[in-house]
Amino acid sequence: MNTSSFYPRVIKSRIAEALLDTPVVLLAGPRQSGKTTLVRQIALQNFRYLTLDDELTLLSAREDPVGLIRSLDYAVIDEIQRAPQLLLAIKKSVDEDRRPGRFLLTGSANLMTLPTVADSLAGRMETLSLLPLSQTEIEARTSNWIDSAFAGQILHPDSPTFGDELVERVLRGGYPEAISRSSTKRRMTWFRQYMDSLIQRDVQDIAGLEKLEQLPRFLRALAQTSGQMCNYSKLGGQVNLDGKTAKRYIALFEQMYLLKRIDVWSHNRLNRVVKSPKLQFIDSGLLSTLLDLSLEEIRQDRTRFGNVLESFVFGELLKHTTTAEGDYRLMYYRDADKVDVDIVIENAIGHIIAVEVKAAATVKNSDLRGLKKLANISGHQFKMGVLLYDGTEIVPLGNSLYAVPLSSLWGV
Repeated sequence: MNTSSFYPRVIKSRIAEALLDTPVVLLAGPRQSGKTTLVRQIALQNFRYLTLDDELTLLSAREDPVGLIRSLDYAVIDEIQRAPQLLLAIKKSVDEDRRPGRFLLTGSANLMTLPTVADSLAGRMETLSLLPLSQTEIEARTSNWIDSAFAGQILHPDSPTFGDELVERVLRGGYPEAISRSSTKRRMTWFRQYMDSLIQRDVQDIAGLEKLEQLPRFLRALAQTSGQMCNYSKLGGQVNLDGKTAKRYIALFEQMYLLKRIDVWSHNRLNRVVKSPKLQFIDSGLLSTLLDLSLEEIRQDRTRFGNVLESFVFGELLKHTTTAEGDYRLMYYRDADKVDVDIVIENAIGHIIAVEVKAAATVKNSDLRGLKKLANISGHQFKMGVLLYDGTEIVPLGNSLYAVPLSSLWGV
């Protein structure tokens, strides 16, 4: 039973739109995020379906990419990262026949980081992202928190989620298969097998690494530092890797959509590359499993929950950027005085909305320190500061600052 077919995916209309005017459309995202289910729904008619997870198809793609592509008219090709040589054959085919919507591809690795790909399909391909389910999709809604916030509106949760119910959402994450599991134990078993299969199969396809035994240990070490700044030498040192190798492995996990490095926000966009990025996991369920974090532990001690909650919020906002009307970047703020803001959302013209995440139900004045400082520094660029907390009411706190229930992220 494929549970991802039960949930309406907001990106579906975007894919259909892109196929009307673009020869190649790539739907990229982690394995098991629902890509295959979605493209098969879209490509029921006129499209031939091929998956490179099939060994015979993969052999054909690698041995005779031009011959395989020549035999296709309209086609879906699943898991294209397993045979990137097909992309040059697709380029050749598309240059000879520019009809829109000829190839619908899926990829479980970010192909745009491969230099040959970015060059070969420029202007011929549109890339869309399908991350694990957002809470909005789980609730069968289409609202977009970021678009609404930049329009000056905060979404209201119609029935606020808080306390244990909120914790359970965070621990569950957004992978359709994980959500469908009947118990925490079954969900964690699925996550562990998912990670094993990624490392055994996909890492080989993307990077051809020989020493795979260090990767699971390194991924668990990274989970401990989620939400913190990247110090590659320090991170690598935890599992006897040098800083250069640690950086390469992090780039690999990023390419597989398991985590993301976020740049620091500053007035001057050129300054951003200088400062250390922050590491965030994309799915809070995966992160919770890596940390062995349970509802029972959180009920007794919320110490480790804060970072996982921040990852959850980051993941939700990242999903909203993939389906938003506007074009947005997610960053964070930290200055020399160690004053920080968890997430800074910037739109195309440089306006920002600052988001601070708090695991408690009460709000103190000290929780607003980062938001107030950023509002002061950024001046007219600052549109709103939002403190997301484990409560039920939207409370104005003066000067475009608000305390807002975390469940507004999937509000109406």
